[in-house]
Amino acid sequence: MIELKRAQARRVALAAQGFLDPVHATPTMRTLDRTVARTGVLQVDSVNVLARAHLMPLYSRMGPYDPALLERAAAGRERRRLVEYWAHVQALMPVDLWPHMRWRMESYRAQRGKWGFTADPTLEPSVLAAVRERGPVTARELDAEFSGPRTKEHWGWNWSEARQVLDFLFMVGDVAIAGRSSQFEVRYDVPERVLPRAVVEAPTPTPQESAVELVRRAARSHGIATGACLADYYRMRYQPATGPDHVPNAREAIAVLVESGELEPARVEGWGRPAYLHVDARRPRRVAARTLLSPFDPLVWERARAEALFDFHYRIEIYVPKPQRQYGYYVLPFLLGDRIVGRVDLKADRVGRRLLVQGAYAEADAPGETAEELALELRRLAGWLGLEDVVVADRGGLAPALSVLTR
Repeated sequence: MIELKRAQARRVALAAQGFLDPVHATPTMRTLDRTVARTGVLQVDSVNVLARAHLMPLYSRMGPYDPALLERAAAGRERRRLVEYWAHVQALMPVDLWPHMRWRMESYRAQRGKWGFTADPTLEPSVLAAVRERGPVTARELDAEFSGPRTKEHWGWNWSEARQVLDFLFMVGDVAIAGRSSQFEVRYDVPERVLPRAVVEAPTPTPQESAVELVRRAARSHGIATGACLADYYRMRYQPATGPDHVPNAREAIAVLVESGELEPARVEGWGRPAYLHVDARRPRRVAARTLLSPFDPLVWERARAEALFDFHYRIEIYVPKPQRQYGYYVLPFLLGDRIVGRVDLKADRVGRRLLVQGAYAEADAPGETAEELALELRRLAGWLGLEDVVVADRGGLAPALSVLTR
């Protein structure tokens, strides 16, 4: 049994996520490939108050980069590197994961989707035919042909009939996401025009073969993790099923990888559950990171893990009424060295070309240089976003110092 102090586990996790990798003056496609190999997936989210969710993890690890790199990686067919699917949640994932998601596609087909409402099955053949004939196409471009009046039956969605059918066809793998419009609308096409031929024609692994591969990748991205964290990375089942269930079992996959020697049982100081260390995980003595993390960054998206590693209690407050928010609408953790030492509520004022710091807070054990280092990082982030000024509101313990340091 390998024994790790919490600080050691924290550094292992940071190394696995790419925070030891060198930051190049001009990141290249090779840099992006290396970074995505660390993170495994890039969560996609429509919130654009600062930057799209899938853009930020690359910035946090690579430094300022040209987003056109990511656009190229997720475009074309034979040279395409990334494609969207429900890998963690909606996420960009390497194209070679597509065959390992087919068990999930079949599961969604059996349960008729995943959102609690059912697309009209009579429309599926004609919508699919329209995509095949006209793709890549957005749901809005098909609305007039396939959608009646929208209802407000489902809170928060209000999707058209065409959008519901397209989403179902996407979840079951009959269509794929070719890209997104300038308004971030999904553009659908048939998989054989989106994915490399070798991926489309690849044999389908068994569900448990896919489970082993997904847990293997989760373990590489985590470095050190509990079984529940390994299961969560690709949203797999961890507890035994209580009835008939065709969803792959992460617990069984972990046992296979322990038996093969790819995972080593470990005990981490302060963790109440058994842990697993990937056999190739680096164990650095020091991590010299300085960056801001998206709320959807793989390092912190599993909140219990963030607390276990960093003693950092974190909740996203987008859906919390404003008077009840503790820190703000879009709050980013600040990673300094191997610790999360603060958090800032940020907004990009694109018209005024300003980065608005609407709140800035230090953690209880933040070092004395936190404000100075955060000011440098805010300037770097503003430059990457094409913003000229950093404007700090008088909210939070770090705000007075930041107001001076960012002038």
